Order: sequence, then C-alpha cells, then structure tokens
Amino acid sequence: MEPALESAHLIDRLERLARAGETGGDLNPAQWEALRYLARANRFSRTPAALADYLASTRGTISRTLASLEAKGYVRREPSLRDGRSVEFGLTGKAADALARDPLIAMARDIEAACGEQAPALAEALRAILRMAVARNGGRAFGACFSCRHFRADMHPGHAAPHHCALLDEALSPADSRAICVEQEPKAA
Repeated sequence: MEPALESAHLIDRLERLARAGETGGDLNPAQWEALRYLARANRFSRTPAALADYLASTRGTISRTLASLEAKGYVRREPSLRDGRSVEFGLTGKAADALARDPLIAMARDIEAACGEQAPALAEALRAILRMAVARNGGRAFGACFSCRHFRADMHPGHAAPHHCALLDEALSPADSRAICVEQEPKAA
C-alpha cells in the first residue's frame, strides 16, 4: 500500500501545484474548472446541472460560477434547443484565448517529458482509478461518446454528423463523438 499511498500524495501535490498556476488573472480555480469542462463537453452536457455533477459541486455554487464567467465575458447563456425550460452555456472567444494559456498545458508537457511513450499507459491507469473513485462516490462517468454503450458509429455515412446516440436519438459529429457526455455509460468490457 505504501507506493499507492505515495502516488495518491503525489497526485494531490500535483493538483495543488496546477491550481497555483491559476491564481493570476481574473479567473479563480472554480472558473478554470468550469471553462475546461465546457470546452470538453458535448452539446448535451453544457448545462449547469451537468457541470455540477462533473465537479461534484452544488447547483448554487455552479450557478454563481457561471454567472461570474458570463459577466466577465467568458461564456454565453443560450436557451436549450432540446428543452425550452433549460439553458446551455457556450464558450466565447475570450474563453478560447484563456484556455490556450491553461496552466494544465504545462503539466501535460511535464507528463509527456517524464513518460514519453508510457503516457498512454499512465492515462489508462488514471482512467481506471477515476472509474473506481466515481463508483465509490456514486458519481457519473462523463466519458467520451465513442466509448459509450449508446454510441453507434457511421450510421449516417456521408453526413457531417455520421454517428448516432441511441439514448438521445441524436446524430453526432466526429467532434461530438470525442467530447465528454453527462449521459455516458461505458461499454461492457
């Protein structure tokens, strides 16, 4: 257990160092997390409720975070095309500029430098650890569409959205298929 506990401490320390890089500028760590999520989420998952689930936070906290990001010009609120009662959030150009300078990019470079060809193995091990932590805490998977049991590849050949989500009965573009989704259910092993 000692190497595993040391690894947990190292992950915790790395997380804190990454967050230290977020303190400059006009974004706080919670706002960075929201921007990162919105940048990775598919069009079905850019809601306050999905963001709250992803960050294991309260809806009130997320609502305040999104309102602040909207006031600062990082996100725009849009009525949901699927459900007129709810809203979705999109990123602005200002958010894209900020994300291009995301402090996590430096950590990704460190991982690449330290792991080289072993980086995919590290990512797979971390995904496995995340799956266990999510299950233990009763959370949602939030995996990429292409790895979901509801994903159907190439159901609409020749179209801009060739893939399909069987759960939501929606066509999916190649970009959608690589994005994370609140409805994702991992394929059976």
